[in-house]
Amino acid sequence: MEKLTLQVNNGDAGSRVDAWLAANLEDVTRSAAQRLLEEGRVTCGGRPLAKNYRLTGTETLEVTLPEPEPVDVAPQDIPLDVVYEDGDVIVVNKPKGLVVHPAPGHPDGTLVNALLHHCGDSLSGVGGELRPGIVHRIDRDTSGLIIAAKNDFAHQGLAAQLADHTLSRTYECIVVGNLRADSGTVDAPIGRHPADRKKMAVVANGRRAVTHWEVIARYPGHTHVRCRLETGRTHQIRVHMAHIGHPILGDTVYGAKKPVPGLQGQCLHAVALRFIHPRTGEAVEVTCPLPEEFQNQLRKLAARMG
Repeated sequence: MEKLTLQVNNGDAGSRVDAWLAANLEDVTRSAAQRLLEEGRVTCGGRPLAKNYRLTGTETLEVTLPEPEPVDVAPQDIPLDVVYEDGDVIVVNKPKGLVVHPAPGHPDGTLVNALLHHCGDSLSGVGGELRPGIVHRIDRDTSGLIIAAKNDFAHQGLAAQLADHTLSRTYECIVVGNLRADSGTVDAPIGRHPADRKKMAVVANGRRAVTHWEVIARYPGHTHVRCRLETGRTHQIRVHMAHIGHPILGDTVYGAKKPVPGLQGQCLHAVALRFIHPRTGEAVEVTCPLPEEFQNQLRKLAARMG
């Protein structure tokens, strides 16, 4: 059971508490927020709040989230672009729009549902019943390589490589603006945004996060960048690039709010994975090409150069 402490800002004065909770808690809808309030799970100064309570803008709310209810995750015949597969691991080139695992807003139609259909019973149980086989995640609107484990032995080996940073993950992205240097490192801790629970941010009490980047090509007003993750925090590249003043093109959460024509979500793609095979001990390197919409953006930028 998770307990959260949320601070309401002056700008939220007059808002209904159920609407405010839905806007500030990840994967919590307004109806789910109303259930939390009806069950007395939202308090202020120890007093439960009604779902129609109007905020004054000075409250400190205590929210007790219930344990997630068991969900039967069913196999679904969803096409997969399998880049590498053997008896222990599978690497998939995930398209944009595909959620990795079931969550309150996405009970099915996820990568996990597709993997259950493709692999049958051959997925590790370490990630729990909602995340069988899943070793790491990629955002819904980020495309590219993701690795899953077919058994617990492989999962534990890959998870250890994630922990000691020997599982290498490389991304390419287009960022807004021109980076002054040709390469650099962002070493800045990431945690929940203090005012918006659905976002991450660089915060003093966050978990250490390190992103190494280098310029691939420069265009007027934009830069094509390669990023290598040393750590793997939620939204890490997106938060770090925005933190240094160069948000990812199309990222309406951490950059400009207006979508980019011809681009779904952020222009960010996981192009390469390198890991030590948990059974053979041999190095495995897997790559995949940039998706067509990413290449289209590069062509548009190149055309502006005349």
